[in-house]
Amino acid sequence: MTALLSAGKSWRVAALTMMTPQALEAALGGEDAAAWITAAAACGIAQAQLRLGRMLLEGDGIAQDRAAAFRHFQDAAAQGSSEGHNMLGRCHENGWGTAVDYGAAASAYKVAADAGLDWAQYNLGHMLLSGTGVVQNRDDALRYYLKAARQGHVRAMNLVGRCHEQGWGTARDVRAACIWYRRSARGGYFRGAFNYASLLVERKCAKGARLWFARALAWAPEPSRSNMVAALTRKDQTAFLPPAPHAPGVCA
Repeated sequence: MTALLSAGKSWRVAALTMMTPQALEAALGGEDAAAWITAAAACGIAQAQLRLGRMLLEGDGIAQDRAAAFRHFQDAAAQGSSEGHNMLGRCHENGWGTAVDYGAAASAYKVAADAGLDWAQYNLGHMLLSGTGVVQNRDDALRYYLKAARQGHVRAMNLVGRCHEQGWGTARDVRAACIWYRRSARGGYFRGAFNYASLLVERKCAKGARLWFARALAWAPEPSRSNMVAALTRKDQTAFLPPAPHAPGVCA
């Protein structure tokens, strides 16, 4: 059996050397994806090392092994993969397959963020905003959130809105906050929808607020949904809890 498995891996390794990028992508996403991904990772293909790392991290179709996942992310990062650096940051930040090391997480995120990866920009923004693993710098946090938001990252859009609303790294500007929350909400992000609805309440736009609160609650997973309901209850805003029919053009 071992010889058969080894033979199967060997022909895949040979085939990989002749594949076009399109053929490789098809193989890594096909019916026999796990075998192809394992073979391609063994050949040092960063794309496969990332996929195998994620599979090992989650136990997706393979036995969970976060230490092995970490090593594959290291291999991908060593080849210059921005996603590899970002996943190394995630591992260092969360203790996945390695000890928690916020400084190492921030360093890994910065490599990927400065290469233009939106998720790394968002992750680094969080660390700069809170001062976790780095010296707190809200100006730089907002700068990285903006970089990610301008690439269409809806979570970053929400944080840009939050920075403008709170005056973090910029002058307080509720109008700008409203614009960014609306972009995040229209992108389908539940926190952006909730924050946009909250500002609509302040602007006395009840119909628009009900619409976006309803969408936020429909999109939010637990426990976030329950936390949103609790927040509305604390603010004596339970009138906004019932779902409202879509009303095009009403403060949206």
